[in-house]
Amino acid sequence: MRVLIVGNGGREHALAWKLLQSPQVQQIICVPGNGGTATLERCRNLPLNVDDFEGIARFAFVNNVGLIVVGPEVPLALGITDYLQEKELKVFGPTRAGAQIESSKAWAKALMEAANIPTAKAAVFTTEAAAKAYVRSEGVPIVIKADGLAAGKGVTVADTVEAADTAIAACFEGQYGSAGDQVVIEECLTGQEVSILAVTDGLTIRPLLPVQDHKRIGDGDTGENTGGMGAYAPAPMVTEAVMGRIQTEILEPAIAALQNRNIDYRGVLYAGLMITPAGDPKVIEFNCRFGDPETQALMPLLDTPIDKLMVACANQTLESFPEIQWKSGTAACVVVASGGYPGSYLRKLEITGIEQAEKESVVFHAGTQLRNQKLITDGGRVLGVSAIGETFDQAFDLAYAAVNAIQFEGMYYRRDIGHRVRAVGSSPN
Repeated sequence: MRVLIVGNGGREHALAWKLLQSPQVQQIICVPGNGGTATLERCRNLPLNVDDFEGIARFAFVNNVGLIVVGPEVPLALGITDYLQEKELKVFGPTRAGAQIESSKAWAKALMEAANIPTAKAAVFTTEAAAKAYVRSEGVPIVIKADGLAAGKGVTVADTVEAADTAIAACFEGQYGSAGDQVVIEECLTGQEVSILAVTDGLTIRPLLPVQDHKRIGDGDTGENTGGMGAYAPAPMVTEAVMGRIQTEILEPAIAALQNRNIDYRGVLYAGLMITPAGDPKVIEFNCRFGDPETQALMPLLDTPIDKLMVACANQTLESFPEIQWKSGTAACVVVASGGYPGSYLRKLEITGIEQAEKESVVFHAGTQLRNQKLITDGGRVLGVSAIGETFDQAFDLAYAAVNAIQFEGMYYRRDIGHRVRAVGSSPN
């Protein structure tokens, strides 16, 4: 089977790497891919844009592609699955209607309220004055969210009224484009955040291992929000009992609510949760695709052939699919970013040390390109360095040792990824 993957990030490299481990997968085509996918055996990059639906469909049809996997949220929100399905192509990823669960936070909130899914109290605003007045009536801390897709950067946890006002103004003044035309304001939940990525065929839904991401740019979870600076799995705060509640109180009601809206949702439903101090899971947000960097922590642990899992979702046969199998141990992923990220940063800087880093880890490429047989930077988050260990300390020691082998001008990474699960006093080399 040939598989076409839409996207060019670390998530897509990790999916390609995992899919190629299946004897059923003969070739991967990445659209447009990155420097890492360019160097995988039996993998090629195709220089098309992720929104070139016609070009992707034409290539898939002519080259007998058996499955198309859509990585990023933007093409899903634009309706790539609808277009490809009309051409009778098999797709892993929800339709445009289903992708609203990520592309509109207001829409997702309405769905959660209708399904009695536990989540933060929220209100939706279309004017700056009304939003600011609400903040004053509710008090701080409070969470300000641009309603639409803002590449993970449209959320502010405001500890002061002034910070909330600034975040609201940024939305309505166009900092996030049309994503800020509406603003969702939520109560600030406390506890530990965790990501639950679940696969679904629209009828049955099965969670993968729980993962904890690190969104802030700085050590100690300080500074601006990013797309994610590192992750580990399985997240121990999600006990078997908590996972049972997540399944029955969140995942199954979400799929039922989508069915009630006549939405045939096949792909990944990603629940970003807060586990409160009382141990209760509450939804912070839903996403319509694999997480990044969560996927880079999950794929090294997954033992079940992912191609078979994806095909079962696309064919709506997940109910009869065997239990998902996992390798023993733990996985750690440390993201290496360009200096200045999530603000402005330089590109086209040569990267060295990958071969040395991969002796005891796997390096997933995100913002890279292969030019004249040299790897260069081409994004804010450049690499995700993942390792497996019997313990979190061992996994992170291996990951950080690999990070230390990599070099490019201005490279930056957090030195405390996994601080919640590592031994007291443990630190990267």
